[in-house]
Amino acid sequence: MAAFILLHSFIASAQNHNGTIKGFVYDKKTGEPMIYTNVSVVNAKTGVQTDNNGYFSISLPSGSYTLMTTALGYDSSVISVNLLPDAIVTKKIMLAQREVGLKEVQVTGRKTDKLTHINTGVTNITPRDLKLLPSAGGEPDVAQYLQVVPGVIFTGDQGGQLYIRGGSPAQTGIYLDVVTIYNPFHSIGLYSVFETEAIRNVDVYSAGFGAQYGNRTSAIVDVHTKDGNKNEMTGIFSVSPIMTRFLLEGPLLKSKKEGSNAGITYLVNAKTSYLDQTSKSMYSFLGEPFSSGLPYKFTDVYGKVTFNGDNGSKLNVFAFNFNDEANLLSDTGSHADIADYKWAVTGVGATFVVSPGNSAALIDGKFAYSNYNISLSQVNLPTDTVPRTSQVNGFEAAINFTYFLPNYSQLKYGVEVSGLHTALSYYSAAGISTTEDAQSTMASLYFLYRQNINSKFIFEPSIRFQYYSELDKFSPQPRLGLKYNYSDNVRFKLAGGVYAQNIISTKSDQDIVNLFSGFLLSPDETIKDPNGNVVKSNLQTAYHLAGGVEVDYKSVEFNFEPWVKYFGQIDELNMYKVYETDPDFVAATGLADGIDISAKYTHDRIYFWSALGYQNVNYTSIDATGNKQTYPAPFDTRFNGNVVAAYTLGKKKDWDVSARFNIHAPFPFTQTQGFYENVPMFNLTGNPLTTNGNLNVLYANAINGGRLSWYHRLDLSVRKRFVLTPKQTLDATFALTNVYDRQNVFYVDRITNVVVYQLPIFPSINLTWNF
Repeated sequence: MAAFILLHSFIASAQNHNGTIKGFVYDKKTGEPMIYTNVSVVNAKTGVQTDNNGYFSISLPSGSYTLMTTALGYDSSVISVNLLPDAIVTKKIMLAQREVGLKEVQVTGRKTDKLTHINTGVTNITPRDLKLLPSAGGEPDVAQYLQVVPGVIFTGDQGGQLYIRGGSPAQTGIYLDVVTIYNPFHSIGLYSVFETEAIRNVDVYSAGFGAQYGNRTSAIVDVHTKDGNKNEMTGIFSVSPIMTRFLLEGPLLKSKKEGSNAGITYLVNAKTSYLDQTSKSMYSFLGEPFSSGLPYKFTDVYGKVTFNGDNGSKLNVFAFNFNDEANLLSDTGSHADIADYKWAVTGVGATFVVSPGNSAALIDGKFAYSNYNISLSQVNLPTDTVPRTSQVNGFEAAINFTYFLPNYSQLKYGVEVSGLHTALSYYSAAGISTTEDAQSTMASLYFLYRQNINSKFIFEPSIRFQYYSELDKFSPQPRLGLKYNYSDNVRFKLAGGVYAQNIISTKSDQDIVNLFSGFLLSPDETIKDPNGNVVKSNLQTAYHLAGGVEVDYKSVEFNFEPWVKYFGQIDELNMYKVYETDPDFVAATGLADGIDISAKYTHDRIYFWSALGYQNVNYTSIDATGNKQTYPAPFDTRFNGNVVAAYTLGKKKDWDVSARFNIHAPFPFTQTQGFYENVPMFNLTGNPLTTNGNLNVLYANAINGGRLSWYHRLDLSVRKRFVLTPKQTLDATFALTNVYDRQNVFYVDRITNVVVYQLPIFPSINLTWNF
C-alpha cells in the first residue's frame, strides 16, 4: 500500500499544474480502436503512441495546442485543443481509411515505434502481415507466420510445437485476450486456434521481456482479438478441402446520439476441419498417406460481446472452445494405429478498460477461467492400455494502471492473482506410473517505467514480485531494457532480467518427436540437481541477456540480435524411473545462446523477408545410470532459415504471388541400443518362468546422441481478388505446400521402427467471401 501511495505522489508531482489531453483513436469505418497510432503535438514537438486499446494520454502546460494523428493507410486528423492548468480534456479521434493496396501499406515501417520503444526480441504481427505469407491450404494462420519469426523453431507440419530461443512450449506463455492458452497449435501444425480475421495484433517477446509478464522463463506470445464492427454487420465465409470457417461481427445496439461511440457489438467465429475425409477422396491420386486419410480433425469456436461507453471505457465478455484429435497411421497406410491423440480447451472470461474522467490513467483488467485436457494412447508400449493424460484448469484475475508521460514515456503497474490446478497420469519408459495432483494460488505485483530522454536514450527498468503458495516461495524478478538511438536509422538495444515459473512440462528427451504436451505444477517434494544435491526450491528460474542493432536503409530494415539464456533450474519428470522408490522428478540446468539476423525489404509491389538464426541449446541432467550428463535439448537445431517473397500484380493490384522456403538442421534424439523382456518376478498369479514379459527399450547411454535428417520445404500460393459489389469481394487462392515433395520425418515408433513423414506435396484451393 505504501508503494502505491508513493507512486501516486510521484505522478502528481511530475504533472503538477499541467493539463492532460487524453482519448481514443478509432477507425471511422468499423469503430475499431487504432493501435500504435502516432498522436503528435505539432506546436510542442512531442507526442505519444496509442496502446492496444487505441488509448493515448499526454501531459502539457496550459495553452493552445494542435494535435495531428497519423496512421499508415489513413487520412491524417488535425484538431485544436485549449488546455487549462490541471484540466483533463478527452478527445475521440476518428480516422478515415485511404484506398491503399495491401503491399503499399507495408512500405513505411512504424518509425515512431522503433525510436520510442526498446523492442529487443520483439516482433509485432498484424493481420496484413499474416496474409503476406504463402498460406498452406489457402488459409493464412498465426501458426504459419510464427515459423518465420527470428529465433522460433517449429517441429513441423504435423504435431507442430513452438520453441522460442531455447525455451520449451511450457516455458512460453501464450495468451488469447490475456487468458493463458496451454496448447494453441493443432496436431496438423499448419493451423492454430486463433482466427486470422479476428486478430487485432500479436506481440511476440522472444527474450528480455518486461515485468508485465510473469510465470514463464523463456518467451511470450500475446494475441489480441478485435472488437465487433460498431457500424454495420460484416463477415467472411471460407471453404477449402481442409476446413470451413466463418466470422460475423456487427452492432447489437447502436447509440442514437450523433457521433457517440456507445453501443454493444458482437464478434463470433468458428472453423472445423474435415481433412480426414476429404484427403481420401480428393487426394487419393497422390498415394499414401492421403489414400488412407490424413488423420486430423479439429473444431474451434470463439465469441465476444463488447459493451462500449461513449468515453472509451468498455467491457468485453467472451467464451471459447477448441478441440483437436489425431489418429496416426504408418506410412504404408496400414490399419495398425501408432498413436491416438486428442486435446480440448474451454474458457470464459471478461476484460475491461476504464478511462476515468478525472484521471490521466487508463485502467484495465481481466477475470477468466479455462480448462485444458490432453490424452495420448500409444500402441506397442508396455502400458499401451493406459493413456497419458494431463489436465490444467484455474482462474486468472488482474488490474493494471497505465500513465502516458511526455516524450513517449510511460509508467505502468498492476496486481495479478490466479489459482491453478493440475492433474497428471504418466509413465516412464519402463512402464512405471506417475500420478500427480496439485493446486496453487499465485499473487504478483509489478512496476514498469519507461523514460525517453531527448529522443536519444530509452531507459526501461521494471520489477515483478511473485508469490507461489504451493512452494511457499516469494520471488523478486528485476528486469531492465535500454536503447540508444545513434540516429533515426541506426539504433542499439539491450534487455535482460530474472524470470521464474512453477509450470512443468512432460516432454520426454527419449521420444523421437513428442506429441504429448502435458503440464503440472512444481511438486512439493524433494528434487536433486545434476550434482546430486537437494535443490533449495522447486521453483524454475532463468536469466536473459539479449542485445542488438537495428539499421534502416531506404526500403530495407535490418535487425541483428545475439542472445543468451541460462536456465538455472528446469524441473523434469524422471523419465528413467524404473522402481517405485525412484524419484518422480529431477532438476536440470540449461544454457541456450544464439544469433538471429533478419532483413525486410518493401517497395511498391515487392515484399521480401528473410530470417537466419544459429542457436546452441544444451541441458545438464542425470542419465539412466545416475551420472551427470550434458546433452543437446530435443529441439536443438543449430541452424534455421526462412525466406519469404511476395509480389502484387495487375493494374488493380488484385493478384498476389508469394513463396516461402524454410530449412533447419536436424533435431537430436536418443538412439535405441536394443530391446529386452521385463518379466515381473513377483507376479502372484503366474509363473515367472513361463509368463511373457513386457517388451522394453534399451536406450543408448548418450542422451540425444543421434540426429534426424535435415528439414526443408518450399511453399507457393497465388491469390486473385474479385470485386462483386462495393461491399463484397471474393478471394480465390491456390496453394501448393511442399512443392518438391520432400520427405521430412514426423514420427518414429521405436518398437516397430515405423516412420511417419510430414506432409507430402499438398495442393489446395480456397474461396473466401468477404461481405
